[in-house]
Amino acid sequence: MAVSKKKLAAKTAGKTTTHPPAADKPKKSKYLLLRLLGPGLVTGAADDDPSGIATYSQAGAQFGYGLLWTVFLTTPFMIAIQLVSAKIGRVTGQGIIGNLMQVVPRWVVLLLVALLLAANIFNIAADMAAMGEALSLVIGGLSHEHALIFAAASVLLQVFVPYSRYAPVLKFATLILFLYVATAFTVEIPWGQAFTAMVMPKISLDADYLMMVVAVFGTTISPYLFFWQASQEVEEMHQGRETPALRYAPRAGKVEMKRITFDTTAGMLMSNTVAFFIILTTAAVLNAHGVKEIHSAADAANALKPLAGELTFFLFALGIIGTGMLAIPVLAGSAAYCVAATMGWRGSLEAKAFEAKGFYGIVAASTIIGFALTFTPFDPMKMLVWSAVLNGVVAVPVMVAMMLIVTNKKTMKAFAATRALAITGWAATAAMLIAVLALGATSFF
Repeated sequence: MAVSKKKLAAKTAGKTTTHPPAADKPKKSKYLLLRLLGPGLVTGAADDDPSGIATYSQAGAQFGYGLLWTVFLTTPFMIAIQLVSAKIGRVTGQGIIGNLMQVVPRWVVLLLVALLLAANIFNIAADMAAMGEALSLVIGGLSHEHALIFAAASVLLQVFVPYSRYAPVLKFATLILFLYVATAFTVEIPWGQAFTAMVMPKISLDADYLMMVVAVFGTTISPYLFFWQASQEVEEMHQGRETPALRYAPRAGKVEMKRITFDTTAGMLMSNTVAFFIILTTAAVLNAHGVKEIHSAADAANALKPLAGELTFFLFALGIIGTGMLAIPVLAGSAAYCVAATMGWRGSLEAKAFEAKGFYGIVAASTIIGFALTFTPFDPMKMLVWSAVLNGVVAVPVMVAMMLIVTNKKTMKAFAATRALAITGWAATAAMLIAVLALGATSFF
């Protein structure tokens, strides 16, 4: 009898180890959402950086509610192209550059990476300038000193905090975006007028109007987001228990594709929802009071202060700082991933500093150069224009290459893009090409 009890205990213990008791299941499901949200959520949030806030603020200030429709136009395109980048990373086990190196000449990749690096540095500079100014408006002090603190904190976090610990920080930081939703409810908004303008927009062929449509599109779909999300999917594969690329382990594909789709869709919807509320707020306050020219995100916050009050100003300014701390690592990190892949260096935020010197060197250099540009007489908005132009030049060929990769059954195996994803992805690529051509026409003619 004693023997059978021992056997029974052993069997019970074995079952407990293999199948957790019912009491543990609620705890598991409690963190399910947090596990499902990852690279897509952070990528979407990083799109609403101070530079993006400046663009959306200018759209609202200059054209009121007339450009709210653009947010809905870009949403399916943004979701599609980010899904493509995430699938490429998870299925192939390589970032975008690693895959590009196999299908285009090396010199083309080097040129694209150089342009991306320049665009990201200009973007970092504009973001840092806006963050420094925003903090100066809130607590006083010199904006350059504040920008230095932000630059140092960003570099130190990326270099010395492993990805496994840094990723949850980035996830948590995305909550700062909801400040812009809250900001909209601190001002009086004529919802009927806004809704009418949104569903029945008055399209104009005026150069300024077209330029702003293109700017919103270019801000929403940026190449650094493609590179970052694909690289983060690869990083996620090497956390905890090592998992192989899906093309070598297709059994896990169904679950992983569901996670990627949920994560990416949630991230892009959040990003464009925030963009919607920024345009809505600035239209209701700035445009309604005749303020139609915004030079930076901090300029928008400052303009809101006398018109909407201290609370609106404070929330808007705090949002600039928070989104900047999220976006700068993404901008610097995406550039570092691309350079490392091109040069054959180890590129991982999980690696220690001495294990990936080149990778972290690019993170530090791009951030430091971006900070240094805040001391130059360059206008932040001009830096954004140049960043948009360079991003456009990079985005179109990269998007074409990504679509060719994701629809290639030899590369993607059973995970090649569905017809719906392929159609939407190619449509996004065509729309980006039109946007780049329009941007060139309106900028230089």
